[in-house]
Amino acid sequence: MPERTAARRRTAIVIGGGMTGMLAAAALADYADVTVIERDVLPDGPAARKGLPQARHAHVLWSGGVKALEKLLPGIVDQLVDRGARRSPVMTDLVSKAPSGQWFRRFTHARHINLLCSRDLLDAVIRARVLKDQRITLRQQAELLSLEGSARRVSGVRIRSADTDSTLPADLVIDASGRGSRAPVWLQHLGLPPVAERTVDAGVGYASRTYRAPGSTAGGFPIVNVQADPRQNPGRGGIIIPIEGGRWLVTLSGTRGGRPSGSNEEFVPFALTLPHPIIGELLADAEPETDVVTTRSTANKRRYYEKAARWPDGFAVLGEAVAGYNPVYGHGLSAAAQSVVALRGILQHQDLHAPGTARRIQKAAARPVENAWSLAVGQDVFYPGASDQPPTRLERTLAAFVDKAVDAGSRNPRALRILLDVMSMEKPPARLLMPDMLALVYFGRKKPLLEGPPLTDLERAATAD
Repeated sequence: MPERTAARRRTAIVIGGGMTGMLAAAALADYADVTVIERDVLPDGPAARKGLPQARHAHVLWSGGVKALEKLLPGIVDQLVDRGARRSPVMTDLVSKAPSGQWFRRFTHARHINLLCSRDLLDAVIRARVLKDQRITLRQQAELLSLEGSARRVSGVRIRSADTDSTLPADLVIDASGRGSRAPVWLQHLGLPPVAERTVDAGVGYASRTYRAPGSTAGGFPIVNVQADPRQNPGRGGIIIPIEGGRWLVTLSGTRGGRPSGSNEEFVPFALTLPHPIIGELLADAEPETDVVTTRSTANKRRYYEKAARWPDGFAVLGEAVAGYNPVYGHGLSAAAQSVVALRGILQHQDLHAPGTARRIQKAAARPVENAWSLAVGQDVFYPGASDQPPTRLERTLAAFVDKAVDAGSRNPRALRILLDVMSMEKPPARLLMPDMLALVYFGRKKPLLEGPPLTDLERAATAD
């Protein structure tokens, strides 16, 4: 812990009480008294909340995010598992069709995992754990109006709560308010120039529905994932995620001209039109527990705060307030958790009020953001109308190589494990360009492609038991 230059304890404010905000509050609490500003009323347990409509859709936490979560809140994964979440070994409990069409083989022994549960359960367990800390105060139904201070240093925030405006001083303010972040406006009001932004919008629409796990599958069934092919327009995909309570959370997706509707009657028929009908087939006799919910807020949008020519001390942005991703790739939660680990790493060596600390936090948090961004945009940029600019030559070259890497992964277990190092966000995308992977891609021994989804006879039978 850095040495204190003053007797008083530091103060920090976190904007947003979602997963990123709660993790940030936990990381900050070792160095400051923390106040979390939340616009909504947060539920006491695993329940929906107004400010998180995307929670109704499928989420996974890849192993890179699981490790980050455990670093920040030791023992939290066991707590989640005790509440019904499941550690799912990737490629043991994953049946997946690649965007380029190949089915991946399954492993008996896997070194990567997904943590499977509903978003409501994930947030509730994290929230309960964090708010037990007496150094953290939650202020609900409070709207942030502006940052206080100047272009050189943010000194606090102005909020509206119960129709009353008030100012809260702070040594450090963290914006973790998600996709709807108004940080660009707040910074502009301080006299700072706008930061560079990029949007890649494949026009994806999502429809999700929760089913009772059919037959005898409630005790354990693999994720089933049919990924959309960006070379086909419209692109359609879907995923079945087994979650707590013996349920399947099913999310279907489609790009412009091929989006799923909100009709209950059209949900399974749409699933049968995916690049492979396996999801629709598995749902044929399943009993739905909810109506279909839809969303179209799926654009990849990034703000390059780390590249800003001028940045105020006392302020940093984390999570989806920096970059939001097409949810189909499942990297947003992992990138957010890793960005909070980066925050904590900076605070372990530098006082949070010291000059330059906020910029160091911003630059460190950009690394996991860049990894997740590259994985998402590398696919979505190829859909018609996704970006104002067509894919660059570099993006086309990299996409062609990734297709080769995916093909190698579908035919060679060693190549697939390296590919999963990247997809699980344990390694950066540059890992795919290391000599061992290049050798496997271009010269490695390759098995024949699978002809269909590698579900076992027992798994297929279980859906009808």
